[in-house]
Amino acid sequence: MKKFGVMLVALAMAAGVMAPAAQALEVTGDVYLGYYNMYLWRGFDLSGGMPVVQGGADLSAKGFTLSYWSNYQARDDEGAGFESGEITETDITLNYTYALNDLVSLSAGNIFYQLEGLNDTNELYGKVALNTILAPSVTVYWDYDEAESDGLFINAAVGHTIALTDKLGVSLGAGVNYNQASDFSVGAYRDWHNYELSAAASYALTENFSISPSVLYSSGISDEAKERIDSEVLGGIKATLLF
Repeated sequence: MKKFGVMLVALAMAAGVMAPAAQALEVTGDVYLGYYNMYLWRGFDLSGGMPVVQGGADLSAKGFTLSYWSNYQARDDEGAGFESGEITETDITLNYTYALNDLVSLSAGNIFYQLEGLNDTNELYGKVALNTILAPSVTVYWDYDEAESDGLFINAAVGHTIALTDKLGVSLGAGVNYNQASDFSVGAYRDWHNYELSAAASYALTENFSISPSVLYSSGISDEAKERIDSEVLGGIKATLLF
């Protein structure tokens, strides 16, 4: 069975297993699958400009969320040596979010990156988010595993969602990233890395099933970053099932 088939089976099993578990344990969750023109991560094109399929599942209870996510190469990437049908990355994330009050929430977690052709690694992260206009947030990531330097990567973001109808909503977002010598994932330099502008729509076909087209523009900020990454446009569509 091809790896893409394995991923589809895993997502289907996740939906089947998590749904009754959610009812028994009073948890919430989702399963999703999307198609994109490339795999873009922190400004880097990680699929050689080739399309990818990305899928995952989340399970949440009492402030904790356990997440699974995989990237499937839909066409050959000769530059990185990835073949069509190959799962190039799988991430497992454990997150905890605590609301200090109606305005401020804190999140902390760990991301385990299982990487094809590279050493696996881990990142700890902490996030502060404000429940106010534009929903500003700051997230600090620390690669404590493979990064030989400080390993910090910092994201500041804002966003806003507009409900156009009961079934249709539009979300707009913007973010900037600063790299503090996270040499394993980004590069051993300290400077502003990239900025991102995004727009997405979500249409609810049913109470629990939605379709979401999206587009994101990313570009380097500092001269160092511009030498490492190109300006890119990421586009795709995702289907999400809530339970």
